[in-house]
Amino acid sequence: MPTPGGPKTMGELSPSKMATVDDCDVTMDPEMEILSDEELEREAESFKEQGNAYYIKKDYSEAFNYYTKAIDMCPKNASYYGNRAATLMMLSRHREALEDSQQAVRLDDTFMKGHLREGKCHLSLGNAMAASRCFHRVLELEPDNSQAQQEVKNADSVLEYEKMAELGFEKHDFRMVVFCMDRALESASACHRFKVLKAECLAMLGRYPEAQSVASDILRMDATNGDALYVRGLCLYYEDCIDKAVQFFVQALRMAPDHEKARLACRNAKALKAKKEDGNKAFKDGNYDAAYELYSEALTIDPNNIKTNAKLFCNRGTVGSKLKKIDQAIEDCTKAVKLDETYIKAYLRRAQCYMDKEEYDEAVRDYEKVYQTEKTKEHKHLLKNAQLELKKSKRKDYYKVLGVDKNATEDEIKKAYRKRALMHHPDRHSSASAEVQKEEEKKFKEVGEAFTVLSDPKKKSRYDSGHDLEDDTGNVGDFDANNIFKAFFGGGGGQGYSFEANQSSGPGNFFFQFG
Repeated sequence: MPTPGGPKTMGELSPSKMATVDDCDVTMDPEMEILSDEELEREAESFKEQGNAYYIKKDYSEAFNYYTKAIDMCPKNASYYGNRAATLMMLSRHREALEDSQQAVRLDDTFMKGHLREGKCHLSLGNAMAASRCFHRVLELEPDNSQAQQEVKNADSVLEYEKMAELGFEKHDFRMVVFCMDRALESASACHRFKVLKAECLAMLGRYPEAQSVASDILRMDATNGDALYVRGLCLYYEDCIDKAVQFFVQALRMAPDHEKARLACRNAKALKAKKEDGNKAFKDGNYDAAYELYSEALTIDPNNIKTNAKLFCNRGTVGSKLKKIDQAIEDCTKAVKLDETYIKAYLRRAQCYMDKEEYDEAVRDYEKVYQTEKTKEHKHLLKNAQLELKKSKRKDYYKVLGVDKNATEDEIKKAYRKRALMHHPDRHSSASAEVQKEEEKKFKEVGEAFTVLSDPKKKSRYDSGHDLEDDTGNVGDFDANNIFKAFFGGGGGQGYSFEANQSSGPGNFFFQFG
């Protein structure tokens, strides 16, 4: 390289001056210096030594520059390419390092370090078979080379992990694949193929932030990597960000038009979005049967899309509850929370279904889960209400005893009492066995107790509110079912019934006679 102000080389002469020299056959400037081969080699060695010094200092960028100068001086020297390959490896520029290593062994097939570096580059890039060939060539040149012996073992391990990962992927054992790729990447640290496979399996396991991180690292080095773009889209798709996912799938297909996984995922994403939206519209329009069918069809599109399918199961459960398919609704909500155990809406929907079925223990359990996750006033109110209903369910159900609805009117309660009291009156069962008489007397007393509470507005209100009536002054059990019966039917006359004391008539001590 000439110094500033020094004699110009042939390359620096203007075209017009070159023409003059050629045409006139003028003698070259005696001051113009043309380096001999020996001088070129000497200067190249100087550049190499400077490169070595920078390499030792770990200033790999400067080392690269000086090795390049050495190569420019002597492009046929294998060791210069070998040194620059070693520097490029330290700079994690493995593909360029591979090219230099290959050039080195082309120039000198006995260059042991060149073969070793070529093998390391192949292995770093994930080509274990090519790497193994290189390491075996080193062992041909130097059979006792311990580094090559170890690298052969590393290459064999990578090949084995590849096979295990392939089998694991076929069996959908994605954890196994991630494990194998982690082990393989210890030797093949620059292999984008292994990283993408790991990222795809992380996405399939629902570990989306990790998968995104791996894919993003690849895209920072290679923005056109179709596999990495596909994985980014896959993560968004599985997180129910379908519109953004489609954008990545389309971009992946631009970079790799034959990318079948991206094509299938893009088609599924569009179909899933359309079917779900159709189901939502049918639900809003009150067409519940159609909505149920549309959500069911959407659930068949992609079983791997956990988050979206959880929402679809919950939506179908909501429709099921509208269609009075309560058991089916509970089953769908259970499937939703199995897919996504953080899905609050599914717990709330299932809890309401349990309330509708009067299965209050289960309802309380779901509301407790919700309240532990989101401590809002609304969730607290729902939990307290379920706990109250559970408490009420543990008491005698006076409405059930009388066989009336909880919204029964005063007249309906009286009619129900009349019917049940006559049905269970002990004198009606005086000829039955002692066991039956005892059971009927018990029911007769329960009917009287139920009527005592439900016919008294104050007691009924407290009962409906969940209060323990036993805590009130005057225990609800302190009453005489026979007196209530007499009072209701007007004693021995007006209603056509007569009652006489009868010491031998069995439990209840009544003689019952229809008039």
